[in-house]
Amino acid sequence: MSDAALDVVEFLLTASLYNDNRELDENDLPPRYRQVFWPDGTTESTDRDRPGSDDSPLGIERPIRPTIETTRRATGVENPWSAISELMFSDRDEFSGSLELTQRDMAEEWFLDRGEERVLHNPVLAYAFAEEVDGVDYEAARDANRPVQADRAWIDGLLSQYFADEDEEEMLDLVDIRAPEEIETTLDDLVLTEDQEAEIHKIVKAIEHREYLAQIGLREIGKLLFVGPPGTGKTSTARALAYDLDLPFVEVKLSMITSQYLGETAKNVEKVFEVAKRLSPCILFMDEFDFVAKTRASDEHAAIKRAVNTLLKSIDNISLIQDDVLLIGATNHPDQLDAAAWRRFDEIVNFPKPDAGMRSDILRLITRPMDIVDFDPDELADETEGLTGSDLRMVLREAVLDALTEERTALTQEDFVDAIKDFEERDNLKDLDMIEGDHDALVAGGDISGSGDASADGGHSHDH
Repeated sequence: MSDAALDVVEFLLTASLYNDNRELDENDLPPRYRQVFWPDGTTESTDRDRPGSDDSPLGIERPIRPTIETTRRATGVENPWSAISELMFSDRDEFSGSLELTQRDMAEEWFLDRGEERVLHNPVLAYAFAEEVDGVDYEAARDANRPVQADRAWIDGLLSQYFADEDEEEMLDLVDIRAPEEIETTLDDLVLTEDQEAEIHKIVKAIEHREYLAQIGLREIGKLLFVGPPGTGKTSTARALAYDLDLPFVEVKLSMITSQYLGETAKNVEKVFEVAKRLSPCILFMDEFDFVAKTRASDEHAAIKRAVNTLLKSIDNISLIQDDVLLIGATNHPDQLDAAAWRRFDEIVNFPKPDAGMRSDILRLITRPMDIVDFDPDELADETEGLTGSDLRMVLREAVLDALTEERTALTQEDFVDAIKDFEERDNLKDLDMIEGDHDALVAGGDISGSGDASADGGHSHDH
């Protein structure tokens, strides 16, 4: 029997067993199944057996009914009925398109003979077959399952309920909220220093043992400040941490609080922290944190200064231990932070430009899927002193694009050497001093000696 049949029968069995066992909740459904049964994000659930607080925004109502369409989306099997139509215990309703197991006992026996190992990773099946399959641990399967609070549908449902008032919808322009599955970078995709790895390991342990830390009264934990030049991986590391920990990622660019259309800025700053607490457990990432100190030291409008003071108070009042919110600030300009900003954080994590060894590791990592002749990342690392991880990705991009212009997908070491030279030439444009009257020279068609590309700065100074 094909894997497609196993996939479909597992889905149908999971749905049937979930419907019959009210002790189970959405955290027991594998995320790929759960996603096809969420309401549209605006429906208040009448099923109160879901995890979380009493005012949870939505849930998956029982009974869940597999159809050909939901089965296709949940399993990836293009023709689910064709996959199981020859099985004696399966049936299809022509009118509604629903699929069902007509004899579940027979279906269970058939499935366990062929897919016993799947039980280990499916909490619903682990709960049902704990006594029949050796090595099954229901609690371990459930703990390994991504929680519902990390689902995009759950996040959208909470936001649509919490910001039902049109006057408050503009608040969402202040934040970028990502579900873990929407983040493309994992910690395994990054090259970190030993100090960075140690700090991440400590915070992971703090998250795992929140109850113990609360019990002993150790609450000033979970506010990190990432410090380093642009392109050194501050944002990428924060996002990767959210992915690896299955936490929603709430990103705020603090300079946005000056935007005129956001109305009462102090109130909106408070809303950011309310959103984080509603989405908890989550990561709240505040970029451009040096904006706080710059605003406090400037002649900015009083309303903006009030917003910054509100921000500092809100940081004081949020806690990983009490609120399940991990707070991460990031700054490219630590020299601009004042004492009031520094003391809000219990850990400072340095993101320096990578040394030769790290540059070599980064090059190995980002070229893994590529075919490269005579590749010597150590040699390239020696030629790229002062470049960040973001810069190295720009070098890779240039090498690939140059090769494609010659109809090649296999690269050579020389392609990278040439791309490094091109990158350095473009980078030098940032240091050009424009003399008065020459501002039009960088317009297309302008005649500036050795000017190159007007858009050479093009974003490689940003964190990726």
